[in-house]
Amino acid sequence: MRIIVVRTGGFAGIERRAELDTTGRPDARHLEALAHQAVETGTGAEAGPAGSPRGVPDGFHYDITVDGRTAHCADPRLTDAQRELVRTVLKEGA
Repeated sequence: MRIIVVRTGGFAGIERRAELDTTGRPDARHLEALAHQAVETGTGAEAGPAGSPRGVPDGFHYDITVDGRTAHCADPRLTDAQRELVRTVLKEGA
């Protein structure tokens, strides 16, 4: 499974993108379960203007894409699954 995370916003407004392939990883089953939970929960935040998730000023916004489905979420309203998945993909992904 390929998991893509795009982080935007923050104080500097710099976009960061990372991609992680779970094939052959010892934690693949766990990451895939997190990925499915992350996209099934929808936005993970109350919708703001134009349906975008509301966060906090200078906070991060995330797009998590798994199997063609994308969840839009924002700090501090990420679910536990979204938070763990974002942290892992941004740390270990390319």
